[in-house]
Amino acid sequence: MEHLVRVYNEKDRRTLEWLRRYVGDAALASAIARCAGPGKPYLSAVCRRLGVRAPEFSIARPMPSAIAEHSLATMRSILAARTMSAKQGAIATGHFR
Repeated sequence: MEHLVRVYNEKDRRTLEWLRRYVGDAALASAIARCAGPGKPYLSAVCRRLGVRAPEFSIARPMPSAIAEHSLATMRSILAARTMSAKQGAIATGHFR
């Protein structure tokens, strides 16, 4: 069915899968055909045509990798060191309030 509607992301894929189970392929194909306009219709338009509202699907966020966590920790320490040296410089010159 992905060849008949616009599917951009995982949420769209899950919505299409849900629609196929909920209303069936025949009703889904009929609703897609009734959607006006050139090109593939958006899933939201198909849902409106069917008179249904797709459930909210939670998208699992990928777990950060150890490399990413290490890189973020390094960046935080660099920023913290720069902040501390800037404050110490401002205190030494008397420009810190």
